Amino acid sequence: MAHVLRLAPGDAVTLFDGRGMEYAAVIVQVTRGEVTLDVAQGRIVDRESPLAITLAQGISSAERMDYTVQKAVELGVTTIQPVQTRRGIVRLDHARAQKRCAHWQAIAVAACEQCGRNRVPQVLPVMTLRDWLGQGAPNQGALSMLLAPDANLTLKTLPRPRTGVTLVAGPEGGLTAEERRDAERAGFVAVRIGPRILRTETAALAAIAAIQLLWGDF
Repeated sequence: MAHVLRLAPGDAVTLFDGRGMEYAAVIVQVTRGEVTLDVAQGRIVDRESPLAITLAQGISSAERMDYTVQKAVELGVTTIQPVQTRRGIVRLDHARAQKRCAHWQAIAVAACEQCGRNRVPQVLPVMTLRDWLGQGAPNQGALSMLLAPDANLTLKTLPRPRTGVTLVAGPEGGLTAEERRDAERAGFVAVRIGPRILRTETAALAAIAAIQLLWGDF
């Protein structure tokens, strides 16, 4: 507020707590390391989609993954599950995975600030795709799908989900045939997004936008 936006005493701002509450506030004082605000009573403001969307994204290279997380939050996803896949370019040990998840969570918070969401989506700890599928990844009643450019089904051919959507998107190199079989055995259906092959940072976002248009809040 002080160093980037150059806000000053008397300027009005909006605060949020990440759990659905929003607060009108006015800046009282700005010092080198602190901003003091006069905060009014909070109110519940709901800008969430009626459709709970979980995105299991194959981890891609830094800028692409950051972009996917940022735009997925803007488009209304509820949960982001980063998954390690066979063809993924990025390999993370436990320590690096924790740091990247903290980084992605910070991106999610910043995306909420930009788009006006006051419930922050959760970025879950990194798992391998197989382990995530093995713990019963699809939610009960959720429409579970994986993106595959050669799939026969499209979003328009699928039934309206009862509770939400769980979406799997592969990394730069896509999913292997074995990973696809694992997902299908776990209850996921393969769908394509049009006749063209999309990049990893495009595919999930295009799918989420289409899902919101068909069944969500677009």
